[in-house]
Amino acid sequence: MLKQLEQAEQKWGGANALVDQWLNNRRKLLVYYCKLAGLAPYENRDKSLPCVDQVRGFCNLLVDYVSEGHFEVFNRVVDACDEQGQSHKALAQQLLPKIVETTDQALDFSDKYSELESDDLLYQLDKDLAELVHALETRFQLEDRMLEVLHKRKSVPTIN
Repeated sequence: MLKQLEQAEQKWGGANALVDQWLNNRRKLLVYYCKLAGLAPYENRDKSLPCVDQVRGFCNLLVDYVSEGHFEVFNRVVDACDEQGQSHKALAQQLLPKIVETTDQALDFSDKYSELESDDLLYQLDKDLAELVHALETRFQLEDRMLEVLHKRKSVPTIN
């Protein structure tokens, strides 16, 4: 996913402040995920569970990312698609429900882990992270499809 992010940054980076911010926040989320999951280069040598504060921090970033998409980015993308014609509007209408499904999965994960009281639930974390990362991968692909259409038309929405 980091490789896909680098490709997205190369394609769309620098062209628009909103997209740059969004991709930067995606990077932060992915790096935090790698740390939490103990993936290279953040391997956890003693194979211990992450601390509760780390999991909560990840949940906060996750909710911020999906919220930013829904309340800032997607509205502007859909507006730009409306302006570009029926085919772009139809694509946005096709992609958004699929993205909402991934939002629901992310929020379910956050609801489960953001208010941890003890370490007991952390024994399910690896399984739940694996399911979440699959949803995030799908989400990033869908988001990138929307950005690709807009980029081809050179009409990525600007920040007001």
